[in-house]
Amino acid sequence: MSELPGIVVMGASGRMGQMLVQEVTANPKARLAGALERPGHDWIGRDIGECMGGQPLGVTVSDDALEVMAKAQAVIDFTAPMATVAMAEIAAQARAVHVIGTTGLSDDDLKKVALAGRHAKVVRAGNMSLGVNLLVQLTKKVAEALDEDYDIEITEAHHHHKVDAPSGTALMLGEAAAEGRGVDLAEVSDRGRDGITGARERGHIGFHAVRGGDIVGEHDVMFAAAGERIVLRHLATDRAIFARGAVKAALWGQDKKPGEYNMLDVLGL
Repeated sequence: MSELPGIVVMGASGRMGQMLVQEVTANPKARLAGALERPGHDWIGRDIGECMGGQPLGVTVSDDALEVMAKAQAVIDFTAPMATVAMAEIAAQARAVHVIGTTGLSDDDLKKVALAGRHAKVVRAGNMSLGVNLLVQLTKKVAEALDEDYDIEITEAHHHHKVDAPSGTALMLGEAAAEGRGVDLAEVSDRGRDGITGARERGHIGFHAVRGGDIVGEHDVMFAAAGERIVLRHLATDRAIFARGAVKAALWGQDKKPGEYNMLDVLGL
C-alpha cells in the first residue's frame, strides 16, 4: 500500500472532475484512491483513465462512497449541495479531509457541513485559486480604508452551464467587503436590480451575474465614488488553477486537526 495520501474525486465524469483526476495523478505527493459518480452513470464499473480516453489508471469508477472512502485520506468535491452534504457525513466517518468547491450551499447545508467538521477536516472555499484569495484579502483591506461614500459593486461572469448566482467567489468577495466595512452582508446585499428600484442605498453591496459561452470565471469589485472608481479584477482562463488549489488543500489538511478551514488557511494568507 502506498504511503502517499489517497484522494477520491467526486463527480469524476464532469469537466472539473476529469481535471481533478489529471491533477491528482500528476502530483508526486498524492495517489488517486477512487472516482465517484452518481448511481446509474455509464462510467460506473469502468477504469477512469479509459473513460477519459487515455491509458488505464487502475481505478474503477464507483457509486459506493462508503466503500471508496474506506481506502482514502481525502475527497475533493465540486458537485451539488445534496451530494456534498451526504459526503460530509461519510468523510467525517472516515476522518478524511473533505475539500469542498461546491457552490450554492444553503444555510442549512452549511450547518450540516459544520457538524461534520467536528470529526473531519473540511476545507471549503468558493474559489480555490491563489489569485482569487489574494483578491479577497485586497477587497477587505480596501473596504476597511474607504467609507460609505464609495459604493461597492461586484460583477461576476461565467459559462452558460453554471446553475447558481451569484457565484461562490462573488459571495466570498461580498463577505470580505462587508467584513472590511464591519457590517452583515445579508443586511446590505442588493441582487440583480430590475425595474423601478429607486436610488441606490448608501452602504449597500451590489451583485451582478453574467452568463455566456465558455467563460471560466471573471470577477470585478468596484468601489465607486463621486469623481473616481477603483476596480479590483481577477480573470481565470484555465480551470486547472482550481484543480491545483483543491489538490493542494487536500494534501495540506492531512496533518491538521478536525475543523473548518478555507483557502486562506491553506495558502497562509
